[in-house]
Amino acid sequence: MKPTADAFWLRSPGQGEIRAETLTAPAEDEVLVRALYSGVSRGTETLVFRGHVPENQYATMRAPFQEGEFPAPVKYGYLSVGRVEEGPDALVGRTVFCLYPHQSRYVVPVSAVTVVPDSVPAERAVLAGTVETAVNALWDAAPLIGDRIAVVGGGMVGCSVAALLARYPGVRVQLVDADPARADIARALGADFALPGDARGECDLVVHASANEQGLVRSLELLAAEGTVIELSWYGDRRVALPLGEAFHSRRLTVRSSQVGTVSPAGRPGRTYADRLALALELLADARFDALVTGECAFEDLPDILPKLASGELPGMCHRVRYDAA
Repeated sequence: MKPTADAFWLRSPGQGEIRAETLTAPAEDEVLVRALYSGVSRGTETLVFRGHVPENQYATMRAPFQEGEFPAPVKYGYLSVGRVEEGPDALVGRTVFCLYPHQSRYVVPVSAVTVVPDSVPAERAVLAGTVETAVNALWDAAPLIGDRIAVVGGGMVGCSVAALLARYPGVRVQLVDADPARADIARALGADFALPGDARGECDLVVHASANEQGLVRSLELLAAEGTVIELSWYGDRRVALPLGEAFHSRRLTVRSSQVGTVSPAGRPGRTYADRLALALELLADARFDALVTGECAFEDLPDILPKLASGELPGMCHRVRYDAA
């Protein structure tokens, strides 16, 4: 008898539903995973939910196990943690992370799952994709001992970057966000906090993750001469205007993108996507990351919850989905 599952689908922009799925039995090089938790990426997933993926970015934005096409109907997501029910003996019973959409069970190649270290609770492991983005950003940024750094944008990615930077010796790191409620999260992560107007300037490096034009402008203002902004924001189909006149050239400022879809061979030769994800999971042994999970719901409630996340009615950071009946 073939295994079955329930999956969350975006039926049309702004409207989701749960559909029944029939799975194929796992082949010799595959595993059957029962989902324990998944995470909603507020930036990318809510942009997809609202139907705001630009047509010329459909291929770039495609998730590894996505079904359907943008704008809808589409099954989308990439922060799943589960337990292997069938597969190689070495994996059966192990907790794994997979870049899979919100679904109660799924069959994927063995190569698509990464074992979650015993030191990392399954509940926290849903942050692996976000911390992986932060790792990639810092590989691209290459901060140095003693650097003065601001992280502008206190969402999941920005806070993950700040949490990692707080471990760097001698680094001055400040999380900058317009929401004063982010101060408590910054403190939990070991970072200083400031509202945009109070942020400390003369930064060697600014990591921008607010997905907001004003945030990027402020990031440039916070730089010291010859400083660099690492741009992590995804703007979808929005255009962004920047003050590239004024002192941009005379101060020799740099704006550089960091794209999680690529591991820069120049910055980290020989490193693979698997290396990066494994490192992210190891870093999640730090309990400070629990501060980034600010909401949870049962999987069957996701069609009612995602519109509230997309509209901002439910504020916060990572929203975790629990699979009680999986």
